[in-house]
Amino acid sequence: MQDLLKKLEAIEYRFTEVGTLIVDPDIISDMDRYVKLNKEYKELEEVVKVYKNYRNIIDNIKNSKELLAVEEDPEMREMAKMEIDELENQRPILEEELKVLLIPKDPEDDKNAIMELRAGTGGDEACIFVEDCFRMYTMFFKEMGWKYEILNSQEGGTKGFKEISMEIEGEGLYGMLKFESGVHRVQRVPETESQGRVHTSAITVAVLPEAEEVDFELDMNDVRKDTFRASGAGGQHINKTESAIRLTHLPSGLVVECQDGRSQHKNLEKAISVLRSRLYQIELDRVHEERAAKRKTLVSTGDRSAKIRTYNYPQGRITDHRINKTIYNLSAFMNGDVKDMIDALKMAENAERMKGEENN
Repeated sequence: MQDLLKKLEAIEYRFTEVGTLIVDPDIISDMDRYVKLNKEYKELEEVVKVYKNYRNIIDNIKNSKELLAVEEDPEMREMAKMEIDELENQRPILEEELKVLLIPKDPEDDKNAIMELRAGTGGDEACIFVEDCFRMYTMFFKEMGWKYEILNSQEGGTKGFKEISMEIEGEGLYGMLKFESGVHRVQRVPETESQGRVHTSAITVAVLPEAEEVDFELDMNDVRKDTFRASGAGGQHINKTESAIRLTHLPSGLVVECQDGRSQHKNLEKAISVLRSRLYQIELDRVHEERAAKRKTLVSTGDRSAKIRTYNYPQGRITDHRINKTIYNLSAFMNGDVKDMIDALKMAENAERMKGEENN
């Protein structure tokens, strides 16, 4: 416990120091440094607030015990005992909260994200499920106050999408959405099934932290740019000019297309952002694999071929296989009520990381 208190005292000292720096005119004139310090201040503020409550509880327990040692009045003694009991019940709750707050944050968690949904096995039914999940996620984004913009989409044969990708902006976004990467399996009777048999289809979801230029330097000499006409349903041209962009990263062979914007310039900008983010993700995956070699992680596997969740329509349930959590409220879930599942995954990851910290 003394180690925890020492750590918290150091954080409080740094919080005061940063508070002084962010009002310094020299710092304010250096925008990059000001933004970084402001972010640090907000992160430390949350820890310091809980620490102050915790310190008050410790001080009050100490004062009540000192009172109990010298007080002879039975009524006063009873009041002191009751206060000690109440404070001792609050103490472990705040200790756990502090331990979670002190887990080193993944620097990617506060980033915006790019989400890509693709139909897997199951033909038309998989395309329909891509559209269902796209609707589910966008309803969740609305609830969270996040903004999204479609970057690229390819319609399915009869309904839905073969693939759709979007850029999402919001606070603490990647830290919540990163758990959605992987294979999502659906079990239901397809609209096209006349016999009423349940079919199993799958889609893949990839969530990438949006890489800024400072995160990953993309050499445009390594990139081939092609333009083509954006096409709509049935192959009809919805754009008479070649505004759609295809970028090929020659060293890796990665290909990115962007055609949902109206202008070539906007599509190029978005395609560069996606390509940079995908290359950045490859680098992150390598780093995560090195970490995973040291300790096996259950939640953030980074393996996009892993089946992470099953949506069973006949039984009205969703099961996340990483944490064995089942929710029997499929219709609400598909209408964007996914936060409960994401919160459970975050808790599981925090518990894992806490174990990793204790073992280091």
